[in-house]
Amino acid sequence: MEYRTLGRSGCAVSSLCLGTMTFGNESDEKVSHAQLDRFAEAGGTFVDTADVYSAGESESIIGRWLASRPADVTDAVVLATKGRFPMASDPNGAGLSARHLTRALDASLSRLGVDAVDLYQAHSWDPLTPLDETLRTLDGFVRSGKVRYYGFSNFTGWQLTKAVALARELGLAGPISLQPQYNLLVRGIEHEIVPASLDAGLGLLPWSPLGGGWLTGKYRRDQRPTGATRLGDNPERGMEAYDRRNSARTWDVIDAVQRVAEARGVSMAEVALAWVTDRPAVTSTILGARTLDQLDANLKAAGLHLTPEENAVLDEASDMGANDYPYGPLGLDQRSRTI
Repeated sequence: MEYRTLGRSGCAVSSLCLGTMTFGNESDEKVSHAQLDRFAEAGGTFVDTADVYSAGESESIIGRWLASRPADVTDAVVLATKGRFPMASDPNGAGLSARHLTRALDASLSRLGVDAVDLYQAHSWDPLTPLDETLRTLDGFVRSGKVRYYGFSNFTGWQLTKAVALARELGLAGPISLQPQYNLLVRGIEHEIVPASLDAGLGLLPWSPLGGGWLTGKYRRDQRPTGATRLGDNPERGMEAYDRRNSARTWDVIDAVQRVAEARGVSMAEVALAWVTDRPAVTSTILGARTLDQLDANLKAAGLHLTPEENAVLDEASDMGANDYPYGPLGLDQRSRTI
């Protein structure tokens, strides 16, 4: 396992992060604890959860694991969680207000059984709460010692840049990370979010690096999924729905991943994970697994680095293209001119 500093902080984390959205839902407590044990054995230190994962049960499962393992194992864990979405039905039960975030953090700390989390993340933008209220609240968490660092998840480029600039203007602690969806099938963040993160010194924590399983090679062209897979259970599930992703570009990308994997003698999952983990601004790639076997397969990507030639094959196949302006040829031409 390799380690990197988390954004512009001095906190070191493993380059692969254990995502725990499956805990308490697709993975029962025994399997979840086995995943945490295996991840720690492999040198993994970074664990990510959220209050809404399995309605708080993911955090509770992690809390019981932390309480039942020796200190030499748990002391190495860099623990991250998130708050924003509803955990209660009252009018203030969601959002990034001081009221909701304060209650959400306290509840998360209780479920996790800790006095502080290393990284607390605003799970999504809140259009109703003034941004300065959110930033002052997060700064207060840092000053109180309940949170060591904070970051964002699912923010757009302008939202991220506005938050960074406002925190600086108000003299508040600034964010250190952003958690976006990022994989060979979803590269839209490269237009604005990646440059904004690089400019602010934020570390990216990509979720869904395997595109909901598409990049592992488990699905077939013109054959709707069946069986014991996420799309087999529900082919219309979320962003990775079969009909949504069943396109020529998707299959071109999958074919390219397969070619690189076969030539290298590794799995397609390892290739896809290695590609995203070495992208600009990426600190740690979030793994999501339902079973211990899936986690073991993903952990094989630790330390794998693709050659420039291999990356070029994948970049070309996954190129999204762009309109002429502002990201296409005409926009690039404008930016290249000197005045």
